[in-house]
Parts: sequence; structure tokens; C-alpha cells
Amino acid sequence: MTSSSHVGTGSNAEADSILLDLVQRQTFRFFWEGAHPLSGLARDRQKTTGDPDNDLVAVGGSGFGIMAVIVAVERGWITRHAAVGRLDTMLSFLERTPRYHGMFPHFIDGRTAATIPFKRKDDGGDVVESAFLFQGLLCARQYFDQEVAAEQDLRDRINQLWREAEWDWYTRGGENRLYWHWSPNHGWAMNRLIVGWDECLLAFVLAAGSPEHAVDADVYHEGYATGPGFRNGQSYHGITLPLGMPYGGPLFIAHYSFCSLDPRGLTDRHADYWEQNVRHTRINHAHCVANPYDHSGYGPDCWGLTSSHGPKGYVAHAPDKDLGVITPSASLSSFPYAPVEAMRALRGFLTKPERRIWGRFGFVDALCENSDWYARTYLAINQGPIIIMIENFRTGLLWNLFMSAPEVRSGLFKLGFQSPHLSQASVPRKPVPT
Repeated sequence: MTSSSHVGTGSNAEADSILLDLVQRQTFRFFWEGAHPLSGLARDRQKTTGDPDNDLVAVGGSGFGIMAVIVAVERGWITRHAAVGRLDTMLSFLERTPRYHGMFPHFIDGRTAATIPFKRKDDGGDVVESAFLFQGLLCARQYFDQEVAAEQDLRDRINQLWREAEWDWYTRGGENRLYWHWSPNHGWAMNRLIVGWDECLLAFVLAAGSPEHAVDADVYHEGYATGPGFRNGQSYHGITLPLGMPYGGPLFIAHYSFCSLDPRGLTDRHADYWEQNVRHTRINHAHCVANPYDHSGYGPDCWGLTSSHGPKGYVAHAPDKDLGVITPSASLSSFPYAPVEAMRALRGFLTKPERRIWGRFGFVDALCENSDWYARTYLAINQGPIIIMIENFRTGLLWNLFMSAPEVRSGLFKLGFQSPHLSQASVPRKPVPT
């Protein structure tokens, strides 16, 4: 698999670029036209026709949405002024949303700002969803850098929310561990440690770099990068996987934290994270091409297993939990790691029945050709990475913005990471789009 920012040459490259524009721009509509009308935040899901009959908005999905807005400004789909206005609306809502030692809940009522419990006892702060939100906010702070009142106001308000996030509280009194949840009604009853390898690396970088509530490096090294679920070392389809569960698990693990964290050259004493993500992607692709369960439609033109809707509901699809459901976000968010294979999947998806796989917000969440099933929904946490990771593949925009934040560099340095960004005084923040 290659890692070039072009997957074709000459006229092919131009055609590829047009297709990427189309997919990014159509998917962006989920976060612009499809956002909650009052809060401006991302709805957890949208239907292929009509708006949801609820006010459920997703905190993590809204972080991806903020990053999508930045892409839209950079590519000229919306004006900078319109983006600042939308972010002002979002921040005004977030400022009145209940927080739990500075952390946001998983779900919010987009009309009232009330917490909507994810589970019965999960009705308080969610560290991981908050991390996904803060990655978007910090990218916005870095991007909207003009010395004008409206942008200065955005930066100040983002900084206030960021400073108030008490990452150290979620070590439960100073343990060398980070806990996922805390509730004012149920305390630590969820009792879920954040222990890797999974989608949560970002949370530890932010926690280590927090300006007022930083955690010790041991919280990462002893609390996260340990245990049977962190290291792997086994071979799948002839590919050795350094970290994680068998076969790598759902492919979103290679996407969510790396919408902002630049994996290129990112290493620490535990792993090379570019290599980890490339190998995870290669295993996922190889499994779909090999198609050991003889699912309909699988192959190099239709691959990608990750968490999504399916005929049996929402499932964390993966090679070792393969129900025949392909999720476009899995392959399309993997453009940085497998551009040729991702482009082939993109073109393959476009050969499916258009009215069933493609709609007002881009590709639907998933498809299962075994049962002639196509989702009638879009999910924020799947649509967002499509836009972001394609943009990172094309220009590195979000990677460069996030890695330019002093607190991010501080967190990475504190945890012992190496990255080309840490050896640069500054990085280009607004590359020329391709």
C-alpha cells in the first residue's frame, strides 16, 4: 500500500480529485445543513429523508463537525464569516451545557442543553467523547487566528472551556489510570478504565498537555499502554499487527484519534503509530478481499469493516465479527493509509444502486448485500472522519493545525513521543488544497 497524496497521474489524478471533492462536500452537508437548528451541533444521526424526530446531538460527533467546518472554509464551500457565526452558535450552546468537572456528556439535548444518558448510569462526564470535541475546538482555535474581534472571542471562549476540563479528576483521586466516566448521581459506578489499544490515545495526549489539570505520564504508560489488550504481535493475512485486539478490531480505531494526531513519524517506546495504522488497514482490507465467509459484494471494490448500523442493529464490525456489513467510512477514512485501495472502494461504492447508497449527506452508513440491505441513516461519528481523513490525505490540514497547538506538543513531549512536529518551531497550517 502506498501513502502518496495522489492516487493517479495526469487525467486520472484530476478525476480522482473531482471525486474526492464530491464526497467531501456532500458529506459536509451532514454537519452544515443537517446540524441541529438551535444548537448548531451535530445530530447523532440523520435519516436519508427528513429530519429526526428528536433533539439528540453527539458531543464527539460535534468535534468532528467543527473540523469539517474548517475544511469547508479552506475549500471555499462556505465563507469564513459563516463559519465563525456557526461556531459562535455552537460555543454559546456548549457554554450552557452541564459539564461534569469540565467534561461533557456523551449526548446532549440540542434544544435544552440537558444531558441525555447514554446508559442508565452513564449520565455524567465522558472523557473520550470530550476529547473528540476538544480536538475540534483546538483545531478551530488554531485556524481562526485573525486579529479581529469575532475570532479573538472564539479563541478566548475555546480556551476557557479547555482550561476547565479536569482531566486529573478522572484519575479518581490520583491513580495512575484514567476513567472513562463520572456521574454526579452514580459516582464511579460505570467503573470503566481507559486501557488500550483502542480509539482513546488522543485523550491521554490532551490530559498530559492540559494547561491547568494535567495528568502524570504514568497515567498513560502504566494505565493505558499495559495489559493483554495493548500489545499484539500476531500475524493476520501475513501481516504482523503490533498493537490491539485480534485482527485490529473496527477500523475506526485507526481514525478517531488520528483525525487530529498526525501519525506520520509518530512513535514512542510502545509503537510506531503510522505503521500500526497502516497494518491495521491492510489486515481489514485483506480480510474483505479474501472473504472467508463468502459474503455477497466483498472484494477490492467493496471493503471496510467498522462500527455501524446493520440489519442486526449497531455492531462493532471487524474481521473477527464479520456479519457481511460494509461501512463506507471504514475504507474512505483510510485514504492516508491506503490511498489506492480506498479510491478503488470509492469508485466501487458508486457502482451500487445510487438512490440506496448515496444521498443528501453522501454515502449511507452501511450496506449488507447478503440481505439486499442499505442503511437509511447517516452517523456523525462515521461521516465526520470521511471528510477529515480525506483532507489529511490531501493536504494534512487538520494534522498540521492540531499539532501546532502548544498544549498538544507539551502533552506529546511529556509522554515521550517523537514526531517531526516536535522538532519544528512551526508547521504550515494552510497548505494549498489538491
